[in-house]
This record gives sequence, C-alpha cells and structure tokens, in this order.
Amino acid sequence: MIDIRFGPGVCGDLAAGASREWLVTDGRGGYAMGTVGGLRTRRYHGLLVVAGQTPASRRVGLVSLDPAVTLPSGAQVRLGAHEWSSGVVDPRGFELLERFDLADGVPRWRWRVGDVVLEREIAMAYGRSCVAVVHRLVSGGPVRLDLAAACTWRDAHGERRADGPAPRLDPVAGGAVVEGAFRLAGPDWTPAGQWWLGVHHREEAARGLHPDEDLWYAGRFSASLDEPGAELSVLAWADDLAEEPPPATALVAAARRRHRAVVAAAKPADEVEATLALAADAFVVRTATGPDVVAGYPWFGAWSRDTMTSYEGLFLATNRADEGRELLRAYAATLSEGMLANTADTGRVEHNTVDATLWFLHAVSRHVTLTGDTDLGAELLPALHAVVAAHVAGTRYGIGVDPADGLLTQGGPPDVALTWMDARVYGVPVTPRTGKPVEVNALWVNGLAGLVELTGRTGGDAGGLRTLHDRAAGSFRERFPGPAGWLHDVVDAPAPAYPLGGAPHHDDDLLRPNQLLAWSLPYAPLDPDEAALRQVTEALFTPLGPRSLAPGSPGFVGRHRGGPAERDAGYHQGTVWPWLTGPLVDAYRRAGLPVDDLLVGLTGHLTEYGLGSVSETADGIAPHAATGCPFQAWSVAELLRVRRPRR
Repeated sequence: MIDIRFGPGVCGDLAAGASREWLVTDGRGGYAMGTVGGLRTRRYHGLLVVAGQTPASRRVGLVSLDPAVTLPSGAQVRLGAHEWSSGVVDPRGFELLERFDLADGVPRWRWRVGDVVLEREIAMAYGRSCVAVVHRLVSGGPVRLDLAAACTWRDAHGERRADGPAPRLDPVAGGAVVEGAFRLAGPDWTPAGQWWLGVHHREEAARGLHPDEDLWYAGRFSASLDEPGAELSVLAWADDLAEEPPPATALVAAARRRHRAVVAAAKPADEVEATLALAADAFVVRTATGPDVVAGYPWFGAWSRDTMTSYEGLFLATNRADEGRELLRAYAATLSEGMLANTADTGRVEHNTVDATLWFLHAVSRHVTLTGDTDLGAELLPALHAVVAAHVAGTRYGIGVDPADGLLTQGGPPDVALTWMDARVYGVPVTPRTGKPVEVNALWVNGLAGLVELTGRTGGDAGGLRTLHDRAAGSFRERFPGPAGWLHDVVDAPAPAYPLGGAPHHDDDLLRPNQLLAWSLPYAPLDPDEAALRQVTEALFTPLGPRSLAPGSPGFVGRHRGGPAERDAGYHQGTVWPWLTGPLVDAYRRAGLPVDDLLVGLTGHLTEYGLGSVSETADGIAPHAATGCPFQAWSVAELLRVRRPRR
C-alpha cells in the first residue's frame, strides 16, 4: 500500500492537519473518523459512530478520548484539540504531534513532550460496533495518562445541546453505559458529568450548517505508564453490552491482519491498487439483509445507482464475486415495474431513478462475463427480460421506449430529477434533463447488447432483444452527434420556452461528461471520435477528473461551496466528479490514446483529504480542492477498475 505518513510539517500545522481525514469502519456502516491533527471539524467525527437498521441511520456515541499527560515534574500537558464557538482552539495538542501514519489501514499518532513519546492506535472490530483505542508509552517516563471521555448520543446529521437532558450514565465494572446504547470500558474509571459548551465544527460552518454542539464529559480513564511499552487501552461498543469484546490490543492486531488479507485477496499489481483495494473494503458492508454498499462516508447510506455503478470496481476488481453474487440477487428482488429500488437515505424504498436499473443490467453482464457465472445469469434472466419489457411498455415517471426511434425517454413531474444529475434546490431540479439523456441511452444500448449475449449464453432466443438493440443503436448514432463536434447531452428535451411536456423540443448541446459513456461502455453505441474526445478533455478534464459542465457554459459554477442551496445549485454545474475518470480512461483506451496522465492527479489525491481514498467531488476551478464526502464509493471503484484494463 502507499506509505501514508506525515511529520511535524503537517501534524503541527492546524490547517494542514485538519484538512486530512482518516477513517476506519466496522463492516456494518459504522465507523470512527477524524483528522490527522485531532481537531474535530465535522459533526460526523467520532470514535464510535454506530449504524442503525440501515447504514444511513447512524448515531454518534463516543466523540473523543482526550489525553492529558502528567510528567515526572508534575506538569500536565493536554494532547487533545477542540475548537470552540469563541474561535479559540484549545487545547492545541496537534502542536506536539511529531508523526502520523496509516499503516495497514490503522491510524497511528505519536506525540512528543520533551523526552516523553506517546503513541495512539485506533481500530474497529469487523462485524461489530466496537472501537479499540490503544495508548502506548514509547520512550521516557514514568508518566500518568488520563483520557477524558466526551460523549453524546444523537443522530449523526444533527447536534445535541445542553438545554436538553444530560446523557444518562449507568456505572458498570470498569466504566459506564451511556444512554443504554453503548458501553465504555478501561482502567481506573472516574465518573464526571459536565457539559462542554460550544464545541465548533469548522467544516459544518463552511457548509452553511449549524456548526456548534455541546458534549457531555462523562468521566476519565487513568493509568501510570512507568516504562516504555506500558499501555492504556479503552474499548467502546454498542452491540450486546454485557459481552465484552477481546482486548483492545488484540482488536488492533486483528484489524491489521484482516486488512492485509483483503489486499492480498485483491492481488494488486502495485501499491496504488493495494491502497484502493483497502479503500474499497470500507464501502462493502453487511446488513441484516445481506451485503450492501455505503455510497460515501461520513453521511451517505446505500443508493442503488451508486452501488451498481461501483459494482465492478468494488466486487470484481477485488475478487469479491461471492459477495457480489449475493448482492445482485438481493437487489433483483427489489425490482418493481421494471425499476430497481433506490434504497435511499430517506429510510424509504423508492423507485425514482432512470439509470440505476440500467447500471444493474450492466453489473450483471459484467459479473457473468468476468466470472463465467452463467448459473447466476440464468437465474436472473427472467427478471432482466421483465425489465426490458417494462421499459418498452412504459413505466413510472414517463420512462419508456419511444416507438418512433427505440430510444429511452424520461420525464415525470416537474419536481423529479431521475438521472445521476439529481440535485434539487427548494424542490426544483437543477438539471432535470427531461427527454432522452445521452448516458441513459448509452446504458440502454449497452444493457440490451449485454442481455442479448447473456440470453444466447444460456440457450435462449435473443432475436427480439437484438431487434430492439439494433434499432436503438442506429437511432443513437443518428440522433446524438451534434454540430459542435461533441454529443448532445439530451435530445428531444422540452424547449426552454415551453413547460414540461410542451410540444416543441430541442436538442441540448451543453458540453457535459455524460457522453463519455457512449464511447466507453463494453457495448458502447459509438466508437470514440478522437477529435471529439480531445474537445471534451480540453474543456472538462482536471487533475481530479472531469467537470460536470464546461466553463463558459450558461449556469457554470466553479466552486462547490456555501450553504446547502448554493452547493446543490453547483453540484452538477461545473463541479468535478472523480468517478467520471473511469469512463474517460475507457474512451481513451478504445481510441488508442495514452491514459497515464489522466490518473496522476487522483493517485496523488490518495494522500490528501480522505486519506487512502478518493473524494466525492472537487471544485471546477483551480486549484480544484476536494469537496463533498472525503470517502466516496464510486470514485474509488472507478479508479480501481480502470487501473485493471477491461476484459
């Protein structure tokens, strides 16, 4: 794996240390997360964040364990870091950090106070909501170490204030149970009970959200560390509170072993692929219904579009086909009227995308092609044929095949956005893309072709499917090329002067990256045109991937910043999306063009922002600073996939 480590130049610098985030996960959608410098910059940061019935219904429990070292001289030095609503950062323990590293996926800090060097490691138990925090005296001493436990119990998307009831603490052997929800255990527990008022989260302030909360100082753990190698370990867990987990040091060692095994199973070709294989592991979770995919940390849950777009990278490029087979079966069971359910963060099962089902067709096709699992193909074939039949007949939201040309059209109520460009501001879609979007129809043609092949491989009659495919592919080649040299983004879109569904139509030729799928999918409807591809690259490409809209276009937004409405308005209007690097690289390869330069920026990105991972988005204007979720599934999956050329 890439050696991710930082010395005092980053660790001791507030801005540098606070802009780089680490993540460890529990395999269920829960996690521990924070910054290199130890400063909590998000409401989502914490040492024990617990997944509920779904990965999106997370709650924050143990927020921090703030170390204070009492030296032989009797002086006490606090090693934590908090920012307060007053604007003061206190304590400033990051100034004493001499090193941070992320070896085998386990974050480790090293503080130096004179001759005393103290180390911390954090890991989670796989398959259980449990975190282990190990402190070790590396040199110097003897010292006394106290760990102040700051707690809450709240929805991860909110905050808790001191004007409500204090968290309930029930004493148990070696610690306490907080709110009946999670347990703390460690040496020499001393209960406290005090509000820390006005803890500030600078990233929430930057996102236009309420940035402050109050934390409950529940108590402290203490130990004398008399010689190098002495340890103070704390466990916190939310599962079966009466059953103590293994020792914290054993959990850290187990996490390292498991991470090495995950990487080895993926058979990476180099350190970058090894890093990405471990990053991919964070998104593959097991819920009560089987395997699923977390779209991004820290705030996303499972979304079917993201899951299916990520499928090949997360499961097939990492040799997790058995889990993938189980996931595909489970998602197939959610099909209704030919549409895949979108198990969204709302907590409701909805069928409200035009493309998730088409990505599902693609995922099944890739699974059978790469694994030879024709048994799964035969098992799912009736459901896949039903998908096509439903789209030909017409299904929800005006999604259906236009009998005039065989292309797929979509457009329902004016408050619905059905493609991946689904941002809405005050209920109004920013990019409704009503009509026949280019990537939707590329996926339709690709899906039909894959289904033709799968039907033939399982001994079925694919004649009708082949007719549908040939007509759609021919119409695509006729309709989508535009006079400017690139492809139309949407054809048969409602004319701007007319309401949704108005009679006159126009073809939208805004320069967007969606057309990349028309040149990059395994059964893409078009061969890449080198001149058009170079036009698209020149206008859209950045070191972290393609922009969602070309600069100079109407509505272009260069910075993905501000409050929720401002950010959503620019989400697909110029913001960079790293996942689109996958289709770009595929298109370049199909055109016979070199691709190495397209991946340099994202490789460097693995050591910044979300460490060892790839962000959701970035600003469309230089210096293209990362934004959105620091850890995003399809960004990681697509980078990993295209580093292994498609078969």
